[in-house]
Amino acid sequence: MGDRVRGATLSSLGALLAGPVVPAARGLLGCLLTAGGVTVRLTEVEAYAGLGEDAASHAHRGRTPRNAVMFGPPGYAYVYFSYGMHWCLNVVCGPEGVPSAVLLRAGSIVEGVEAARARRPRIRQDRDLARGPARLTAALGIDRSAYGTSLLDGTGPSLLRPAPEPVPDDQIECGPRVGVVGEADRPWRFWLAGDPTVSVYRRHPNHR
Repeated sequence: MGDRVRGATLSSLGALLAGPVVPAARGLLGCLLTAGGVTVRLTEVEAYAGLGEDAASHAHRGRTPRNAVMFGPPGYAYVYFSYGMHWCLNVVCGPEGVPSAVLLRAGSIVEGVEAARARRPRIRQDRDLARGPARLTAALGIDRSAYGTSLLDGTGPSLLRPAPEPVPDDQIECGPRVGVVGEADRPWRFWLAGDPTVSVYRRHPNHR
């Protein structure tokens, strides 16, 4: 890929991430994410806003050392440890100073399946290697070291690239978010219809 073409694709992705969180989330479906010798095609994502607008967001109550990167600029990685067990990767989006991010929930592996299998030796079927946010980061070898790094310019451990082909609207489904208490029914989870790598929906047990 020439420098001019590479710059154009990065510019289009950067423009997408600089906009509102919901269109950014939808637009990330089909994009390619590479890290640790593995490339996945994103098949499921989840949008989160902040500052009082979205009770499920880590930025709901304002800036903290943990969520500082969510305040921008867009295109950076927000990585956090969930339930003391695994890492989750989010892409920061929206105007700088307005916190929002998209959780990368699942993907289908298109390159580096052997490396992903080596990291997930107990997974029997390839469709499950990156099926869910914890498995996604494990397959890609992503951990805390990716926090605050760019996903767009190649300087960080992860590189996000535009989808090779746009995903038609009729191939995208949406529904409630997984495993959250506040704003659980907000339909901000998006996935590729019928894709076997999309994670199973689970409602938080404390949600009423």
